[in-house]
Formats: sequence, structure tokens, C-alpha cells
Amino acid sequence: MEITEIIQRIKNYYQGMLNGQRIDDEKTRDQVLYGSTKQECTGIVTTIWASTAVIEQAARLGANLIICHEALFWNHGDQQQWLKESNNQTYLAKKALLDKNHITVWRNHDYVHSGIPVQDGTYCDGIFWGFAKYMGWEEYFVKPAKDKLLPIMFNLPETKTINIANELIARFKLEGARIEGDPNTIVKKAIIPYHNLGDAKQEIELIDKEKIDLVIGMELIDFTLAEYIHDSSMLGKNKSIVTVGHFNTEEAGMRYMAEYIPGILKNNILCQFVQAGDMYHYVTDLK
Repeated sequence: MEITEIIQRIKNYYQGMLNGQRIDDEKTRDQVLYGSTKQECTGIVTTIWASTAVIEQAARLGANLIICHEALFWNHGDQQQWLKESNNQTYLAKKALLDKNHITVWRNHDYVHSGIPVQDGTYCDGIFWGFAKYMGWEEYFVKPAKDKLLPIMFNLPETKTINIANELIARFKLEGARIEGDPNTIVKKAIIPYHNLGDAKQEIELIDKEKIDLVIGMELIDFTLAEYIHDSSMLGKNKSIVTVGHFNTEEAGMRYMAEYIPGILKNNILCQFVQAGDMYHYVTDLK
């Protein structure tokens, strides 16, 4: 089966609507970022982003299609001209690795976020449904209002923030996590906000209104939301944040993708998940 047909079949699986609008294939982020779609597919790798290590592993597995969730060449829209013009050596080396192994990279971002079908016949954001699945939280998932994919909330059995952090590290095979607030905060209601890159008025209002105990943050910056949680905790409010980073939080959705793609394609093309893993190392004891 040619890669172009594989991509189309996978697109057809999703709800294909974002913010009430049909995804426009000309404008979506979900583009072929590199390589040819006219070649026969020898195998598929899903991953959060096609790092050098992921590309090398795909080659070892004999896979010539990498389906990633995030950008390949470190910028929005995966523009390459600026890298060519500056003769960027990392770009040229990564490009050579892809060329050597005849690998095509397709980004699946908007489609998977638009919703995958779940057991009750509705659609849920495919990335965060994967997160729920691998945390064992499917039954705690709070379905958003009809025709909505947000917010991502969970009503959990009572536990402590530190326990959630340790569970994330163990289940997602990570090196560490960061906690904002008291690690022993008792938590029952959790939320995963979308990007926390600055202004957080809406998130703060929602956290207060819904009496959220735990924010599972993807990005975490010191001002706005982190400040709010820090002050709340110091004032005796039951609020905390656990963060393992954007990629580590969303990677479970790409892991789950490797499970349902074979059912979409109904052929013998091998589909495997390759973990990109931690972007950072954690130093907790200076020696």
C-alpha cells in the first residue's frame, strides 16, 4: 500500500472537525513534512516527534513512514528554506539521515486532536484519550459538553500529588517530574490545560470555578498560572501542579495510535510506537 493511501485512511478515521470547522487539508498542520508519499510503505512508526534517535530506530525497524505529532525541523509550519539558506549543519545531517533511509514523515496533529471514536459512540481528543488509557484513568475521564473536546478533566480517587507524579514517571518511563505546591496535597479533581505560554486568566477562572486540585501541566512557566498555584498552596488552598513536559504528556496519544492504526488499515504493515522520551535530564544532587 502506498503511503499516500495510508495517510488518507488514517485521516478518515478521525472526526475531522476543530472549533466547529472541517479541517482544511491545505491549511492544517497535518502535512507531509519530508519524503515521498508515492512509495510503498514498509512499516510505520508513531512518535511524539521525529528526533534523530527516533529516525535511526525507524530505520532499524525497516519502517519508511514516521507519523509524528510535532514539528520535524524545529519551527511552526516546518519551514526549511531558512535552514537551507543558512547551510544549517544539523538540518543537513538530519535530512541526510532521512534520505539515506528513504523515510517519509507525516505530521498528525490536528486530526488526532479532532477526536477518535470511543466505545459510547462519541469522539474524544485522541491524544488525551491515550493519556487516560495509559494512566488507567478512562473511567475517571469527564466528558466535555456535547460537540466539545475541552476541557480535559478527571474525577480521581483521592490521592496525593506526589503519588500522581510517581505514577506518571513509572507508567510513561520518565526520568522525573516537577511539582508546584505541596507534594502531599490531597487531590481528587485534575485538569490538563492546553498550552500555558503566558496569560492564564481563563485557566485560573476555570480552576477556581471547577474546584480543581491538580493541574497536569504541559508547558510550565514561572509567571501567571504557576504563580497562582504557588500562592494558592501557600494560602492553604488545595491546589498543585505536576508537569513532565508537553511532549511527555502527549506522547501517550501517539503510543495509542500504534494500537488502532492496524485496525484502520486492515493489512499486514507493521505499526510500532517509538518513544522519544525525556527532552531533559534531571539533576537533583550536585556532585
